[in-house]
Amino acid sequence: MQNILALDIGLKRIGIAKSIQNIPIPLPPILRKNRNQAAKEVSQVICDSKIQTLIIGLPQESESSAEMERRIKHFVTLLEIPNNIKIHFIDESFSSFEALQRMQGSKKSKKKDGSLDSLAAMIILERFLVSQK
Repeated sequence: MQNILALDIGLKRIGIAKSIQNIPIPLPPILRKNRNQAAKEVSQVICDSKIQTLIIGLPQESESSAEMERRIKHFVTLLEIPNNIKIHFIDESFSSFEALQRMQGSKKSKKKDGSLDSLAAMIILERFLVSQK
């Protein structure tokens, strides 16, 4: 089993989830002050997590998908990613909506603390794990 990290990259927050023995777990999100600070923090998580695979969600189903894809791919170029790590871009469509549904009734669903973003990253990771079976 390999360590896998998933990212849901947004303009204000970056949701993070990690696979531990093929069980996706949301991690604390990174709140973006600027892209360099966020890239540094994400790079540190990648390094600390000792991952073999990085999953990055890309929007596919909205009018602004092309622009967000460009921004996400640019952000990824700012990351310090060891050469031995495999990177996969996968469709993140409706992951935030699904995360919101899962949080229904939770007090956290009203907050903008990034927990929704990390839950979306966990959903992206779940989709990747299912696709690998």
